[in-house]
Amino acid sequence: MLPKFAVRIMEPKKILLIGAGKSATTLIEYLLDHASMESWKLTVADMDREIAQQKVGSSPFAEACALSIDDVPLRQSLIKAHDLIVSMLPAHKHIEVAQDCVAFGKHMVTASYVSPEMEALHEEAEAKGLLLLNEMGVDPGIDHMTAMEVMDKIKAKGGEIIGFESFTGGLMAPGSEEGPWKYKFTWNPRNIVLAASGGAVKFLHGGKFKYIPYHKVFRRTELIDLGAYGEFEAYGNRDSLRYQSMYGLEGVDTLYRGTLRRPGFCQSWDVFVQLGATDDSYLMEGVGEMTHREFINSFLYYSPSDSVELKLAHMLRLDLQSEPMRRLKWLGMFEEEPVGLSGKASPATVLQHILQKKWSLAPHDRDMIVMVHLFDYKCDGVHCHLRSHLVVEGDDAQSTAMAKTVGLPMGIAIRNILNGTIAMRGVRIPVHKEIYAPVLSELSVHGIGMQETFLKGGLPAH
Repeated sequence: MLPKFAVRIMEPKKILLIGAGKSATTLIEYLLDHASMESWKLTVADMDREIAQQKVGSSPFAEACALSIDDVPLRQSLIKAHDLIVSMLPAHKHIEVAQDCVAFGKHMVTASYVSPEMEALHEEAEAKGLLLLNEMGVDPGIDHMTAMEVMDKIKAKGGEIIGFESFTGGLMAPGSEEGPWKYKFTWNPRNIVLAASGGAVKFLHGGKFKYIPYHKVFRRTELIDLGAYGEFEAYGNRDSLRYQSMYGLEGVDTLYRGTLRRPGFCQSWDVFVQLGATDDSYLMEGVGEMTHREFINSFLYYSPSDSVELKLAHMLRLDLQSEPMRRLKWLGMFEEEPVGLSGKASPATVLQHILQKKWSLAPHDRDMIVMVHLFDYKCDGVHCHLRSHLVVEGDDAQSTAMAKTVGLPMGIAIRNILNGTIAMRGVRIPVHKEIYAPVLSELSVHGIGMQETFLKGGLPAH
């Protein structure tokens, strides 16, 4: 029998994080910082156990282990042994983890878009009292939460939203923008190479449905000026229409989501698109002996008397001294340097491998997240335009802005799920106040928040 005043020892909540890549760094730090106070035990699993061990260090609240996601028995035994699962795997691997979570009664958090396969788990997860929280990073993630906070405020004051546009970019901070592209990989390189290739961009403009096929995406851009941070160009991002009902924007005239890059990037990237160098649907032969120059030449007509540069410029109607040609030369695309792969590989894989030679972060590099929302609404008979923007800069190649803006919202959500503040169930994204309010509140403590500028009119007084 326990003594009258005995303290009951609570079992720690067990968190399993699968995938210890760059974007997981800040998330792991957050979970370890709160582990003692919240009574958590963290397991970090990765194909490379050494990487996982480096991330957890000597913390008494964490352990590292090796895990191949295709090792089903080990994966399932680890999931069974934990209370909440965080998947930092490539997006197409989330569904295997999610199915295990539903089968074994575990909550799950990811930063990736909800796939149709994930959405199909909604009713079963909800019935079992489980939350599968997706799109909990920066974009998608912080973009949803900051947009919904403003739109809910406008609606609460009786306002009518007419249009909404949202743009986000993972870029290099001033001082780290070396080279004419002013860009390096701060996120999964494969996702960058395949950007916009998943089908036509779909959006609303002026009350009309609009579509941009993949081969035109990087030719249809718009400029956004952020004053001290300079100009950015935006290209369309996937299917904006799917967020119409999620955001409660039925009947709006304009709904558009896009990605930000520095001016000139899109025109130059379009060269790769038009060549077919971003295609991931087939394998190229002879990659083991292929050079950068031969890779480009493989997409051009046969003419041994003409240079690769001349054939490319002629095919795409570019001046030999044009900015896109200059940028390709800077990347080394015309060099007789071996690609460095063996066997067969898709064009997209070859291109990614070449780009990583110049676009990988150096230890001193600092990245930057830029997010811009544009709201068009009517309130009290006044037509208003509001711009809301966020800029977050990284510290170095490890403590990146990308890792912060992906990891912190995920960590804060995990804490609020485990302590019961977030009680929603089913397959969800953070467009609900129950989710976004506590996350945005804590993000502001970390210096991450939007700055609002009324371009015309404004919200009525509170």
